[in-house]
Amino acid sequence: MAKGDEVVTREYTINLHKRIHGTGFKHRAPRAVKKVREFAQKAMGTNDVRLDTKVNKEIWKTGVRNVPYRIRVRLSRRRNDDQDAKEPLYTLVSLVPVTGFKRLETVTIDE
Repeated sequence: MAKGDEVVTREYTINLHKRIHGTGFKHRAPRAVKKVREFAQKAMGTNDVRLDTKVNKEIWKTGVRNVPYRIRVRLSRRRNDDQDAKEPLYTLVSLVPVTGFKRLETVTIDE
């Protein structure tokens, strides 16, 4: 079994501010959603990334222009049970509510 083939769950803090720097106001929230998806693909090594609705709501809660600077997410690499799926694994991105982002590190969660 290769390194990217096992089921794993990790918590990350994504700095959205640096990822959408220089983006026009009307494109900030959509770009942030794309960057979260891109981050999950890179971190978990799966092309199939599914965002929870709470992640989308957190990014969009202050409108298209005022995206939060950071967001804490839980990335879960899971088995794809669908019979006609192209890939054996997918990544589910869910929101982790936090009060502050100081001294938070990437954490691997044992299930």
